[in-house]
Amino acid sequence: MSALTTVLIIAAVVAVAVAAGALLYPRMGRGGGTRSLRKRFGPEYERTLARHDGDAAAADRELKERVDRYGGFTPLPLEPKVREEYTAQWTTLQERFVDAPGQAVADAEHLLARIAETRGYPGADRHEEQTAALSVHHPHHVDGFREARRAAHSQSASTEELREAMLHARALFEELTDGRAAASPARQGQRAPKDTPMRRPNVLKPKGSGA
Repeated sequence: MSALTTVLIIAAVVAVAVAAGALLYPRMGRGGGTRSLRKRFGPEYERTLARHDGDAAAADRELKERVDRYGGFTPLPLEPKVREEYTAQWTTLQERFVDAPGQAVADAEHLLARIAETRGYPGADRHEEQTAALSVHHPHHVDGFREARRAAHSQSASTEELREAMLHARALFEELTDGRAAASPARQGQRAPKDTPMRRPNVLKPKGSGA
């Protein structure tokens, strides 16, 4: 093989590699690169990364799969009457927290699952799928759902831990019942304005506490 032929072959290989990189780079930047996924998922990206022991490639693969599966899904709107009913139920749970914090958190988890199902997410009987779908549309608050589940099933959760779980679950509840926070991927991490402020009774404290 002549030197000229060798040079031409090397040049052709380099050209193919450059072309492939040019095609890959914009695709990764638009939809699934690490930077794009970090921006889209925020704290959910960090939780996924930690679960994979810092393996960014594994975390990226999992989150890309979630986006591919649930990113095109548009949650169903809640009818005003249904939203009012859910809001009343949540208020009752917050008031019940004073006397029965563990039960209130368990009921909050069930209520969140029911609202998600009403809005078209996978059913409550498919908890992992439901959580994965919620993480795509509510990445900044989906961990409130997990916290409520963990606290509700814990035999040793303190009142403070239950209170924190309830507060974080409430953030997801407000997004799910607002109906607009997940309207567009561009609005991830932003809180949409509400028609009317939710009543926030200061009941998430142990009975007899002065806090």
